[in-house]
Amino acid sequence: MRIAHLGHSTVMVETAHTRILVDPGTYSSAWHDVTDLDAIVVTHAHPDHVDPEWFPALAAKNPSAKILVEPGVLQVMDIPRAEKFPAGSSFTIGKTNIEGVGGLHAIIHRDIPRIGNVGLMVRTLGEPQFFHPGDCLDTIPQGVDILAAPAHGPWCAMKEIIDFIRDIKAPQGFLIHDGLINETGWGLSFARFNEMTPTVFSDLRSGQFVSL
Repeated sequence: MRIAHLGHSTVMVETAHTRILVDPGTYSSAWHDVTDLDAIVVTHAHPDHVDPEWFPALAAKNPSAKILVEPGVLQVMDIPRAEKFPAGSSFTIGKTNIEGVGGLHAIIHRDIPRIGNVGLMVRTLGEPQFFHPGDCLDTIPQGVDILAAPAHGPWCAMKEIIDFIRDIKAPQGFLIHDGLINETGWGLSFARFNEMTPTVFSDLRSGQFVSL
């Protein structure tokens, strides 16, 4: 499996036969010209995870890609070809299975209504299993080999992320949801997660594909 972190929560996953783009949002532009995708997955409706301005062009450049979105996304955006991807659903694309887990976005504040959020497990026979949680730390799937862990968010604290990573027990990981912090904050999260969890974190900020 090869993975590229394209900024904030945007991740490209390449298996032997499948190219999947997750959460093409407003805090990143590295995904704007991506082509040859087999699937585009959106975990929830916040614009830092799905850019309403640039998403239509991405879909047009990838006419054969399956578009899977958390159902609430379709309440705020009109996305032709999009299929609802709620928690508990599963799609098979070629030899790769994408399973939706979770259900709700983490609480930002009691006065802000919660929206839907679907994390995704990507499984291909003979390759590592990858988990992208979206914006939620409530669901702990089993058998995760590679974890995309949030570095920071207005909906979580470091202590919660550390416990989440410990519960997942993935051998390998990298940071996502880092568009709101500077170099110092990123370095602090990276160091703490490596020191205090069983997961070995890699620095994927170059945007280049890394084999994990």
